[in-house]
This record gives sequence, structure tokens and C-alpha cells, in this order.
Amino acid sequence: MFDSLSEKLDKALHTLRGHGQITEINVAETTKEVRRALLDADVNFKIAKEFTNRVRDRALGQNVLTTLQPGQLMVKIVKDELTQLMGGENEGINLSGSPSVILMSGLQGSGKTTFSGKLANFLKTKKSKKPLLVACDVYRPAAIDQLHIVGEQIDVDVYSDKENNDPVAIALAGIAKAKSEGHNVVIIDTAGRLAVDEKMMAEISDIHKAVSPQETLFVVDAMTGQDAVNTAKAFNDILNFDGVILTKLDGDTRGGAAISIKSVVDKPIKFIGTGEKMEAIDIFYPSRMADRILGMGDVISLVERAQEQFDEDEARKIQKKIAKNKFGFDDFLSQIQQIKKMGNMKDLMGMIPGAGKALKGLDIDDDAFKHIEAIIHSMTPDERSNPSKLNVSRKKRIAKGSGRDMTEVNQLMKQFDQMGKMMKMMQGGGGKKMMQMMQNMK
Repeated sequence: MFDSLSEKLDKALHTLRGHGQITEINVAETTKEVRRALLDADVNFKIAKEFTNRVRDRALGQNVLTTLQPGQLMVKIVKDELTQLMGGENEGINLSGSPSVILMSGLQGSGKTTFSGKLANFLKTKKSKKPLLVACDVYRPAAIDQLHIVGEQIDVDVYSDKENNDPVAIALAGIAKAKSEGHNVVIIDTAGRLAVDEKMMAEISDIHKAVSPQETLFVVDAMTGQDAVNTAKAFNDILNFDGVILTKLDGDTRGGAAISIKSVVDKPIKFIGTGEKMEAIDIFYPSRMADRILGMGDVISLVERAQEQFDEDEARKIQKKIAKNKFGFDDFLSQIQQIKKMGNMKDLMGMIPGAGKALKGLDIDDDAFKHIEAIIHSMTPDERSNPSKLNVSRKKRIAKGSGRDMTEVNQLMKQFDQMGKMMKMMQGGGGKKMMQMMQNMK
């Protein structure tokens, strides 16, 4: 996410490192490089220029604190300005209606239908809502089928009517169904086009007027850069939508849309999509995104994801097993499954401060654990429960059964042993300190 922009901003801000003081000359050099980095990321020229002018004025208007180097101060200023540029504060979703109606809009291919499912899943699992998905794309039967498939995946009801070509009537019927069946949220997936056209805008406007949604969200593919911003403006002129959803942020995105869109349409980014799984949805926090763009990671979001996935009762059972030296490979496998639920590995690594730079160029596969899982699944239940029984002949059998090399089996055994020792040490007091740190980060 934003790898190229992060690298270029890091180089730009490197200009001031090692300088004893801020001067007009070194600030001018730095802001010039920052502006170039933003333009390369497909940020609008006017926005990039205004941004760097604010950064320059703030930098020259401040004395460097004794605890800060000029480079550190410039990073802080750039971070603060990036946060403001992307919206400042997080803005939540309005769920005040009965039922609450959410209208999804956007071009074809932006990921609108998939994200409708992700949002339904988010509201169901995180907000304890009972959503209903409504299929209003009357032009593409495949889009209706896709929404039904998504609904089955997340166990959420879908309303559609393939015999009806009137999207307004379908939307109203969907809301009526929600009221009669106790659904408290309705998410209406509308038709998209390959480009903005009058027919499309008139249709989405008619649906909007008929259903009076509590939230109208514009879904945009973050990989389209400045085109995304221009499309958002066209939709906003017609719908006056409430917020933006950026999809495909896990792809090779330059970041221009995320940085520019708030300034152009004056509407907040509310959610982002970070992968293909139904759980790959994050609330958008401008400050946290600014941290990630500047290579500072996003520890708070990482901790929040961990807290969502790791069961407290299960954690207590694991602690007891560690204390009794009974932590086995089945327990290890369970921990791996919970880590995988947190999201794609590249995204998780990006949340760790400095990891993006350290892992630059490495292809972090979502199946990074598959070799470990294959080795563990090749063990007998008794071997998984009692790792100490794994002698050379057993290891050879496991290596053959999993299709892995003997060195990989030995390496896993070594890592498992080291992890066990570390977890025991944490139980001796280090774990409490870690939990205190996590609480302070909330």
C-alpha cells in the first residue's frame, strides 16, 4: 500500500536529516521533493502545491524544539498536514433509520458489489446488525448472481427480482421486505457503467430520491488515481453523497485518490478495502493512514485486529498449557489460523513500523503459512500433542508426507521451541508489560 509514495517521501524528508537548523534553502529543497513525490502519486497539481506551501510556511514559522531535529520536525509537519488533507478525523456511518438505508454508487469494476457484501458482513459481525442486500443492477444478471453468492458466503439475505427492470421499484420492494422481516439495515447495490453517462446518473438519482437513504456511499477503485477523484466529483454533483469507499488498496496503488479526494469533493473517506476476503474492510482513519504513508506503521489498527480475532478464553487455555509445558502443535496451528483471519500478510506487515522498508522487494504471500501447516498436518495426533517424541525417523516420515525438505522440518521444530521459551518468559511478567502497552495504544 503506497510503497512508491512512501519511498519517495522518505527520500524527500531525508534532505533535512543531519542539518542543525531549518533554513529557507533546505526547506525549499525538501518541499520541492515532497511536491514531486505527490505528483508522481497522481495527486492533483493544485492540491500538491497548496499542501507543500502549508508545510513550508509551518516549517519556517517554527523554532526547532530542543528534543527534535529539523528532519523530525518536518516529518511531524508533513504527517499533520497529510492527516488534515485526508479528512482530519474519522467519520462514522449513519445508521439512524428503521431500517437504515445505505445506497451504494460507483462505476462498473470499482468493486461495488463485493464491497456491499463486505459492508454487510462488517455491520453484522461488528455492529450486531441484521442487514439485507438488495440487487438493483437490472442490466447485468451476473451482478445479481454475484450478490447472491456473496450473501451466501456471509450468511446475509439478498433480495432481487430478475423479472423486474425498474431499479426504483426493486429498491422500494427490498426496503418493504426488510421492514416485514426485521432487517434493520438495507444495502442497495446499484448498477455501474464503464464511464459516467446521463442515463446512469438519472437512474441513481431516481433511486436516491425514492428511498431517501441515511447514507449514500461512492465506491471507487483506488488504483485509478486522479480519474477516481474526477469520477467522485461527477457523482457528488448529482447525489451529494455522504462518504467515499476506496477499494483495492492492497493493489499497486499510487495513493493519489486517497490523498486528493477529500479536498476535491469535501466528503470523508469512510472505509477502505484491503483484500478479496469478506473480512478485508477497514474503517478509514486519516491519522493512521498518514503514519503508514510515512513508513511509521499502524500499530493501533494491528492491535485492534488482533483483539478482534484472538479469543480471551482460548488465550487463557493456552497460557495454562504453556505453564504446564503442554503447548503442542495443535495449539500452534490454532494460533496460525487466527493470525490468517487478521488479513493479508502484506497489509499486516505494513502496519509494523519500519517493516515496509525492511521488506521492500519481497513478495509476501498470503499462503506464507501453508508449508508449516502441511508439516503439522503430516504429524500424528500424538506427535502434535507431544513434540518431544519427534525423533529423526519420525521427522523423515513427516518431511516425506508433507512434501517438504528435512531442513524445513528441523527449522520448524527449532522455531517452535524458541517460541515456547519466549511465551514462557512473557508469562513471567513480560506479558503484562506488553498488555499494558497495548492498552495505552488504544
